[in-house]
Amino acid sequence: MKEKFIIHDSHGSFFRSPFGAVCCNEEILLRLQVQGSDGPDSVVVRLWHDARGEEKLVMKLKKDPGDNLIYEVKLNAPQEPGVVWYYFIIIIQDRTYYYGNQTDKLGGKGQLYETIPPAYQITVYKEGAVTPNWFKEGIIYQIFPDRFYNGTGQILHPKKDSVLHGHWDNHPYYIRDADTGRIVAYDFFGGNLQGVIEKLPYLKELGISVIYFNPIFDSPSNHRYDTGDYKTVDSMLGDNQVFAQLCAQGKKYGISVILDGVFSHTGSDSIYFNREGTYPEVGAYQSKESPYYKWYRFDEHPNVYEAWWGIDTLPNVEENEPSYIDFIVEGKDSVIKHWMELGAKGWRLDVADEMPDSFIKKIYKTMKETDKDSVLIGEVWEDASNKESYGKLRHYLQGEEMDGVMNYPFRKIALDFMLGVID
Repeated sequence: MKEKFIIHDSHGSFFRSPFGAVCCNEEILLRLQVQGSDGPDSVVVRLWHDARGEEKLVMKLKKDPGDNLIYEVKLNAPQEPGVVWYYFIIIIQDRTYYYGNQTDKLGGKGQLYETIPPAYQITVYKEGAVTPNWFKEGIIYQIFPDRFYNGTGQILHPKKDSVLHGHWDNHPYYIRDADTGRIVAYDFFGGNLQGVIEKLPYLKELGISVIYFNPIFDSPSNHRYDTGDYKTVDSMLGDNQVFAQLCAQGKKYGISVILDGVFSHTGSDSIYFNREGTYPEVGAYQSKESPYYKWYRFDEHPNVYEAWWGIDTLPNVEENEPSYIDFIVEGKDSVIKHWMELGAKGWRLDVADEMPDSFIKKIYKTMKETDKDSVLIGEVWEDASNKESYGKLRHYLQGEEMDGVMNYPFRKIALDFMLGVID
């Protein structure tokens, strides 16, 4: 077998057509090439799909104009979205060989094995699923609001016990407790939404067509990933009316706005948890009778609760709680709908792989019903097409959850190339 040259290249249209992901029920052609006229006794492609289980299809021999043997099979993608895994089983002189993916699992030309190999992948997406062209062809500019530009000439509504920078070019820093390492004061530069409005001509000149904001909602920190009020722009940035003006002005320049949705946890200093007593509402920390109590996972009320990566200022929420789903997603004035009605064109989901598939699907469905051209992207650090978390394969790119993800694998490749790590 060693002297025989066997090849399947999942990146080549001759060996696999169509290239890349396929729609449900779409026909797929797979080919395996064997060099020489003395072929194997049989070639079988072994398939696996969660909904259909294992299938083995005998590949038919077709000679090409040269001296090679071509084995091919046509099959239809499953009716349900998912991932089809495949490799080849080659029998020659009563010995069984396998041809599969390389160990890096990046597709392309594979290799021969004597044991079960890494499988190739075909992503199967829901029929009719389309990512809007304005997003696919857009150039996105990420804005961390406090650091972008101050359009009012003053720092709006400074937060209690915060550090305010007098010079824009200062280095940012945290003030921490020397003993515990906890942050005791955040620093602010004073960037705001009015500053973004003033810079829209500049962004247009750069060729920008999408602004992706880090969180802009009320919170005690400068990063605002510890949400205090999902329906209110942080007063240091402006207000909801200024946000609506920004979206309207951006539209005139051909610039859309995507917001950061932090829905896997809230801040402890929030309307909903209210550990610090900042808000007049009764939060989950204060009482089991709070309307928000079921949103959180208490082991021992009030001080022992599940928190994001153990950080007690970021209590985790229960995304499957009906009242939470209604508030964030499905209610008449849900958080998703509220901001889209003010002009947001899409959402980016923070730590998407820490939220249930069912919750993400509800967001996607609601967004498309509100605006079919809206986009939902997610923070997924690995290959999102075959990402596993909490012991299961996720369904991000199958046409029911997201239009795209933060492509961190590509980010690493690009940076490695620029830094000379790879050629």
